[in-house]
Amino acid sequence: MSKRGRLLVIILVLVVSGIFLYPTFEWYFMVPEEKKELAAGSKIQIREYARGQAAKELEQLKELVEEDPDQSIPTDNQHLIETAEKRYKLDGRDLPDNWTVQTILAAFDSELEAFDALEAYHRKALIELKEQSNSVMQLGLDLSGGMRILLEADLDSLEERLDREPTSQDQQEAVNRAMEILNNRIDKFGVTEPEIRRQGQNQIAVNIPGAADPERVNSFLMGKGSLNFHIVDQEMSERVSNYFAENPTKVYTERGQIRRPDFVPAGLVIRGYYTKDQYGIDKLQRYVVVREEVGLDGSHIQNATVGQHPITSKPVINFSMDREGGEIFYKLTSANQGETMAILLDDKVKSMARISEPIRDRVQMTGFDREEANDLALVLRTAALPVDLKVNNQQAVGASLGEDSVRQGLQAITLGFILVIMFMVIYYKLSGLIADLALILNLVFIVAILSAFNLTLTLTSIAGIILTVGMAVDANVIIFERIKEEYRLGKTPDASVKAGFRKAFWTIMDANITTFIAALVLSQLGSGPVQGFANTLAVGIVSSMFTALFVSRLVFDFGVEQLKAKKLSIGWRVR
Repeated sequence: MSKRGRLLVIILVLVVSGIFLYPTFEWYFMVPEEKKELAAGSKIQIREYARGQAAKELEQLKELVEEDPDQSIPTDNQHLIETAEKRYKLDGRDLPDNWTVQTILAAFDSELEAFDALEAYHRKALIELKEQSNSVMQLGLDLSGGMRILLEADLDSLEERLDREPTSQDQQEAVNRAMEILNNRIDKFGVTEPEIRRQGQNQIAVNIPGAADPERVNSFLMGKGSLNFHIVDQEMSERVSNYFAENPTKVYTERGQIRRPDFVPAGLVIRGYYTKDQYGIDKLQRYVVVREEVGLDGSHIQNATVGQHPITSKPVINFSMDREGGEIFYKLTSANQGETMAILLDDKVKSMARISEPIRDRVQMTGFDREEANDLALVLRTAALPVDLKVNNQQAVGASLGEDSVRQGLQAITLGFILVIMFMVIYYKLSGLIADLALILNLVFIVAILSAFNLTLTLTSIAGIILTVGMAVDANVIIFERIKEEYRLGKTPDASVKAGFRKAFWTIMDANITTFIAALVLSQLGSGPVQGFANTLAVGIVSSMFTALFVSRLVFDFGVEQLKAKKLSIGWRVR
């Protein structure tokens, strides 16, 4: 490749690395800790905070109007000006010359509209921050802590499924199978370096690093994969909805379950129809009466993928069924043309559609946001749990190493890095500076890749980075020694550089490829800290080869070809 081509590749890699690094840099160095804690909370906590802040700020604005209507708008409420301008223009009113607390509140027809505008601002800010936290490099349990969940197998549900009292072997097999499914789900979910281990006879301990969303974690840990298709009784649904509207105190039993009115005949059950609110939280819309008999259960689903509706652009889940499921579904839809079919996920109605024609083996379902659609598809693809699990304990855990251990580890890493840089400069003189430049860029590229793939950084991952630093220096040492050999033979600096890089190329490739293969095997067969070490090592190998063969070569070529260097500064005994 030409020098111009190599330069363009390096610039492109640097730009892409900067794009990948910026969210991580912003998250750890620019976002206040209190905002991070809020973004790490559940969606319900975010909703409570947004509404609380909106109520507080609205009261403050009202008090300011009473004190002096012509006061300037507080800095924290400057965002209301944009919304107020839109409302003034929509109502055909002239914009005020100066925005004051009075003119801002006058833009809204009621206090409720002003409250909604304030709430929307805080909701958008926190949800965007929450999404940003999912695209940055996370710190592992040993560095920053995370979430610990203790799950317990529900033996009553196992007995119900087996239709007999489970033996100790049945319990052991069910828990082992549940652990296998949980491992598969967490791996596909994107959480790296989780810790899943059996605890006691019927318990499973799950440790997840970073500030994971508790609700979303529970959704794929506890998701039963219970997806059923039922036929809706429209007439009875309308009657039940009217009855509950007229008798709101008779909707729920003392245990919080939906009460069954006496006029609902046997063979029908009442379920809630849920949609997502602005925070992504399930919100009950109405009650639906469906046939108790399951028309088709989710065990016949072979594959589930997330797509996009061509008209609404909303997420859809596409199901494909096995042969038996296709036949059952075809008979069900053929016998109930013109009726409404409901899709229930864990006894919640998530979607309904009128059957216009028989359907055989492919179903499309809407009613989910993209995150929930991906999680549901994941739960269905990884199969239903063999035994129901219940959360015995869930809590946030601190870093297992402690601040002192982390600080000492970082000090050791920094000291080692500085000593390597100093050694290269002292031993190889100006060429050592080129190696140090490649080394610094190597670290930048590694962190950028870890951030891009949202990988978790633990102490073992840092060990992988340090090993990579040593290997990156090793590649430069091999190149420099080959260049020195050629230079001692009396060749020109230009010829020595070209021959040195050409002859060192396959030596570097052989050494790095064998290590890369070992890292790939470790990443596939290992788990937890071992996998983190292997991932970081594999990334570092690719990055170090790029910096050694591209960056260092480009700087050398520039020196000997463009600057016309008369001699090489590559060691003390080289003249």
